[in-house]
Order: sequence, then C-alpha cells, then structure tokens
Amino acid sequence: MKKHTWLIIVILFTALCTNVFGQTTPTRPFEVKKSGQGKQAILFIPGLGCSGEVWNQTVEKFEKNYTCYTLTMAGFAGTQPQPEATFTNWENQIARYIRENNIQKPIIIGHSVGGGLTLAIAADYPQLIGKIIVVDALPCLSALRNPTFKPKENNDCTPVINQFTAITNDQFEQMQKSNIAGLVADTLSQKKVISWTMQSDRKTFAGLFCDFLNTDLREKLRSIQCPALILLENPFTRLKSAIEEQYKNLKDAQLQYSSKALHFIMFDDKEWYQDQLTGFIK
Repeated sequence: MKKHTWLIIVILFTALCTNVFGQTTPTRPFEVKKSGQGKQAILFIPGLGCSGEVWNQTVEKFEKNYTCYTLTMAGFAGTQPQPEATFTNWENQIARYIRENNIQKPIIIGHSVGGGLTLAIAADYPQLIGKIIVVDALPCLSALRNPTFKPKENNDCTPVINQFTAITNDQFEQMQKSNIAGLVADTLSQKKVISWTMQSDRKTFAGLFCDFLNTDLREKLRSIQCPALILLENPFTRLKSAIEEQYKNLKDAQLQYSSKALHFIMFDDKEWYQDQLTGFIK
C-alpha cells in the first residue's frame, strides 16, 4: 500500500510541476539554428515574414571561425505562431536568450524589422552586445514619409490584422508579388521571399508590420555603446539627409550605401555586402 501511495504522490508532484513551471517559463518566440565554432558569436535576425535561411550565404562565410545563431521568428516562414508577438516582447526575449545561454558580447546582424530589433537590443541592453550590423533598416520607418511622426501609446493593430486576415491567399500572394518585386531585384530570391511570407501566419505578419510602423528608436540610439555598421539600399542615396538625420544619435556608426541593391542587399549586392561585413567584423 505504501508503495502505491508514494507512486501517487510522485505522479501528482510531477503533474503539479509541469503545470506550475509550464505557466511561468515562457517559450521563446523564435527557433534557433546553431552552427560553426569560435569564441566570437554572431546572432542573425531576419526581417518581416522571412526565414533564417535568408542568412544562409552569410552564415556559410562566417561559421568556419564564428559560432552562428540563426533565428526564425515565431509565425514566420512556416514556424509555429505564438501569442504576444510584439516588437518589444521579441526584443526582450532575444536579449534573454543571449543572457541565459551565456553568449558573450555577440555581434548581432539584423535585416529590416530584424535590423530594428538589433538597434533596440543594443540600446536597451548596451552591456550585452559587442557590435551590431543593420541591413537596410531605419530607427523610425514611418518618419521617412511623415517627418512629424510620433508613435501612438497603446496602438491598436486590430484593424490592420483584420485587413490582412480577411483577404484570400490568392489576394495576399498577388500583394506580396507586387511588393517584393520592389524589394529584391534577383528573381530567384523574389520567389524565396514570397514563399516565406506565404507560409507565415497572417496575424503575426500583420501585427508586427503594424507594431514596427509605430516604433521610433531615434532617441534611444544615444544609449548604444558598441560599434555599428549600417548598410543601406541604393534608393536611399536619394534620401541621405533624412536617413542620416534619423541616425544622428548613433555616434559610433558607419553608414554605407549599396551602388545597386534594393532592400534585400544580401541577395542583390552579395560581394559588396560580404566585403562590408568582413571588414567591419574583423
């Protein structure tokens, strides 16, 4: 009888631990692929709706000498969506992952929304990061069109989410084909990006898009203490004064403009892009 009593207690205790700790330990909002080896770590954050595969050629170049952590955010490119998919939550959870895994002074490379996350992490956790590379992202994208832009408190993204989730897959695909044609020149890469966004959870996609448009990091840049490399698409050369005004509070920064690339610089200007990374990292 005693044996059965102890067995019941063990089962109940296990169930209690599973319930309690399952509730208090959040699942991280991204998948991580770790590769390579080296004392210095590089962490890669992709952009809106994209898979970590967007970094494949970059990782291939660096994983011989560096430990690479490639993220795919939850809900993007076929990964399982999660609640609380917000810019701030993702920023904090990436910083938490760096701390919990004892990743010492990593270099963070982020593209688009991932570039925004890179800036936010470096600003809010300045002691955590060694260097940052931002691939075609701005501290405040909305201010590029509206110089008087100010973010809304408690911004409601429900209308945007409803709009995105109401359209059919065919309509969403046509929208993505049209948009992505202006973001990447290479046609094979266009197909990759369209495929990733089509596999993304529409609610997460729309919510992060809305959240990022309501983000302003311009003043926060003052808190960044690490060296920064900002790589920008060729069309931004026509807006240099506005771009450099946005980055004026980032003191230790190099701003470099591609001579030919659109938004996906890693696809459209590969050699220049990789030379910029190599020179800055070394």
